[in-house]
Amino acid sequence: MPAGTTTRVRDERGLVLPTRLLALCISAVAVAALVFVANDPDKPSTDRVATPAAESKPSSTPTPEPTTTPAAPKTPKVKPIKRGEVLVEVFNNTRTKGLAGGVAEKAKAAGWNVVGSDNWYGTIDGTSVYYPPRLKEAARELGRDLGIKKLRAAEEPMRFDRVTVILTDDYR
Repeated sequence: MPAGTTTRVRDERGLVLPTRLLALCISAVAVAALVFVANDPDKPSTDRVATPAAESKPSSTPTPEPTTTPAAPKTPKVKPIKRGEVLVEVFNNTRTKGLAGGVAEKAKAAGWNVVGSDNWYGTIDGTSVYYPPRLKEAARELGRDLGIKKLRAAEEPMRFDRVTVILTDDYR
């Protein structure tokens, strides 16, 4: 035997004794992991595997089904609207002078980032808040602040990086 080597004592089957100890440790860890997973408190009880406690005789009376209350549907998390980060333009489509400027001031007072107000030329079906898809919730919030219920998707020639308010004669 070369110098510096050690010999391991084998049992009658030829296994090295520390290997048995290692196998025992691995088995113990695996069993502990299974017990932990089976008893996970965060896992719904309907997913757990039930083990029969003891063999019982069938009875003539039916056993009641366990009742479970259905989980409440999860509501998607909506990020809060940061009014100061949303660009807003307000347009007047009426003969009332200064209407867009007054509504723009009202929006500014509510915290919105109003970047302009002017007159709108064209036929509009009623006072509305127009929005690009990513700003729909902001448009809804702005509409609440200004008392405008009608929301519509933005269309040309509107800008698609902001919310656009167009006021008509039905605005109070």
